[in-house]
Formats: sequence, structure tokens, C-alpha cells
Amino acid sequence: MGHDTPPRWDRKMQQRLTRGEAAALGELYDRFASLVHGLAHRVLDDEHAADRVTREVFGYVWENPEAYEPKEGSMRSWIAAVAQRLAVQSLRRRQESGDGPSEHLEEQVRAASVAARADYIRTSMPAPLRAALELAYIQRRDYRQTAEHLGVTEDEARRRLRLGLQMLSTATKGTPPPLGPAGLGGQQ
Repeated sequence: MGHDTPPRWDRKMQQRLTRGEAAALGELYDRFASLVHGLAHRVLDDEHAADRVTREVFGYVWENPEAYEPKEGSMRSWIAAVAQRLAVQSLRRRQESGDGPSEHLEEQVRAASVAARADYIRTSMPAPLRAALELAYIQRRDYRQTAEHLGVTEDEARRRLRLGLQMLSTATKGTPPPLGPAGLGGQQ
């Protein structure tokens, strides 16, 4: 299940970070560290490098809370995009220095971008679609069980699943969500 963070929470968190509240950073870390570490590990396939990127992401967020634009998406999505970009930069640096495998670099970058985009789409889709997908694909329920659990008709459950899957299928197209200002937005 995703961590739903209403836009109001995102704005308040940004304000707290801007004021320099260390407790806000701790709360943000508790909520999103596993997401960040997982994305970084997916790109880098290295526990220590993923730990380093996780520290870099939260350092960046602490130093640049104004880089988050609530109008462009949730804080969760922004943090995931920062993590993906920093992990890709780390992977490219490692490859350029000869420390990493070069033959699969672009494939790893592409896979990480698709995963970040899919996560962004899933967390941004309307709650009824997300709930249907999570019931069907995470909890392994068929459309009848999904309909019963959600209290909707079977046709409505099928419609929600179809729309949710159509939205997710776009993850392989386009680019990851933008980071906004502060220098990371144009780098991949």
C-alpha cells in the first residue's frame, strides 16, 4: 500500500523544512527512507551505494525544501524523482571511473526510470483506481472479490482495473516527473 500524503501535509512539511525543523526531516525520513533506499538500490544494485544516495537525497531535501513544487505533484513523488536522479548520477559516475559494469548502464537507467514513473503514476492516480489495483495485484483478488471488497458492481471493478492498468502502461513512455528548480531537473 502507498503512503497517502494529502497536499496539505506536503505544504506543511515543506514549510517546516524551510523553517529548519529537524523533527520535520526526521518525520520525512521515517516516512520515505525505505522508498528512497529501494529506488537507489534498484538502480545501483549495491547496498552501500544505496545508503549513500539515501543520505544525499535527504541532505538535498533538507538544504533545498523550496525546490519542491506542490503544484507538480506530491512530496513523495518529488522525493522519489530526486532519489532516482541521484542514483542514476551515481551509477554514471561509477561507470565513468571504471568501477561499474558499463554494458548494462543504459538498461539499468531505463528500468529505474520506468519504476519511478510507475510509482509516481500509482500514487497519483485517483484513490478508487489505486485501491482496485492494490486489491487485485498486491492482495491477489479477482475482479469479483475486488468488487465485493470495494462495495461496487463487478462491471465497475473491471472498469477501475482497466483504467488503472491503462494509466500504469504509460510508465514506459515519456520521462520521469520533473524535479523543479535547483539544478537537478534537467539531469538524467
